[in-house]
Amino acid sequence: MITAIIAAILTLAISVPVTFIATSNYRKKQQEETIGNAQEKARAIIDEALTTAENQKREALLEVKEESIRSRNELEKEIRDRRNEVQRNERRIQQKEESLDRKMENLERKEQSLQSKEESLNKQRDEVTKLGEQRQQELERISGLTSEQAKEYLLKIVEDDVRHDSAVMIKEIETEAREEADKRAKEYVISAIQRCAADHVSEATISVVQLPSDEMKGRIIGREGRNIRTLETMTGVDLIIDDTPEAVVISGFDPIRREVARIALEKLIVDGRIHPARIEEMVTKAQREVEAKIKEEGEAATLEVGVHGIHPELVRLLGKMCFRTSYGQNALKHSIEVAQLSGLLAAELGLDIRLAKRAGLLHDIGKAVDHEMEGSHVQLGAELCRKYKESQVVINAVESHPGARRETLETYTMRLKQLEEITNSFKGVSNSYAIQAGREVRVMVVPEQINDTDMVLLARDISKKIENEMEYPGQIKVSVIRESRVTDFAK
Repeated sequence: MITAIIAAILTLAISVPVTFIATSNYRKKQQEETIGNAQEKARAIIDEALTTAENQKREALLEVKEESIRSRNELEKEIRDRRNEVQRNERRIQQKEESLDRKMENLERKEQSLQSKEESLNKQRDEVTKLGEQRQQELERISGLTSEQAKEYLLKIVEDDVRHDSAVMIKEIETEAREEADKRAKEYVISAIQRCAADHVSEATISVVQLPSDEMKGRIIGREGRNIRTLETMTGVDLIIDDTPEAVVISGFDPIRREVARIALEKLIVDGRIHPARIEEMVTKAQREVEAKIKEEGEAATLEVGVHGIHPELVRLLGKMCFRTSYGQNALKHSIEVAQLSGLLAAELGLDIRLAKRAGLLHDIGKAVDHEMEGSHVQLGAELCRKYKESQVVINAVESHPGARRETLETYTMRLKQLEEITNSFKGVSNSYAIQAGREVRVMVVPEQINDTDMVLLARDISKKIENEMEYPGQIKVSVIRESRVTDFAK
């Protein structure tokens, strides 16, 4: 048994190394075969790569040669084109040079011709100068006048002719302008009046309130007259309760106070409760209503005329004019009418329509406060416009409209004296007289010094000097009078 085991062990010990060696040899042989195959494949790949590289190299060389040939052909073509262009430019330059040469030859010929003409002209000028001197000497010998004396004589003749022609022309132009201006002015005014109409009301200082019955008169008077005294005290008007049936007369200079009293009295009559406390309440309500109406009327006037941006206080004063009448016309309606007429006239004359309307609407604004403040409505209106930042054009319109031309006696006298002094300062004037409150000046001239033609120019010169040196309202008419008298005696 043991022998068998030992034998098996020996056999195993011998077979294992032998098997390992055999396996190793086999694997070595296979590896050598694999390596050999790989080397062969590698050589084949390298040979193939070398072949491909050689082919690509040949192809690249061919492409380079073809590109080189192409570039050379293009370069040769460009060189030929440039050479042709250079040849064309050379031909054009040559043609221009030939043309310039011809022009230079023509200029030289013309210059020679001009020189010859200039020499001829110089000779002729010298001859003309000599002839002129000879003629002047001959004229001086014949006329007995020197050249300076003859020149003065000719200038005097020409001056007289020009003065006469200019005077005739000025007179014709002034006549045509005056006729045209009168015609246009009438057309503009008529057109404006036809397109604008305003309502007129009678000027009054009283208001009448109708009563439902004569019994209401006693209630208005109250116990011992306390009701009527309260109403008169709070409104500042007089209540006249006479024998007129079913009517109470409210008398007062201030139209707004009369309106407040009228509204308050009508409310008291409707309410029926007439006592001092109720009277105070109704007067307060009436005052608020009148203030609201004043504001509404002022705003409505500005909207009707189309004037915006007026100070709110001026708008309120415009509304107060709704209760003021002047010469039979409502003051606010009159201002609206003037604004519309001003706008129409401005449109006809091509002027600023909005500014004209603004000036027309505000021209009588002083009438809203002239019964409360000292001064004419013109002065007050101008001060209000300055206070509330109106433009200088509007202020000038307020100051310049009729009613603004009142002068002190001293100013008036000085203006007339200055007017006569200006006219007397002209040569040929014997006397001058300012008439029609300085709106006309009549100038008497010396007939031996001023002829009929000179009268036109003298009147124009006097007018210009008056315009430049004097300040006056409206316009001044200048009348130049020339009178010739011949006296003889019958014996």
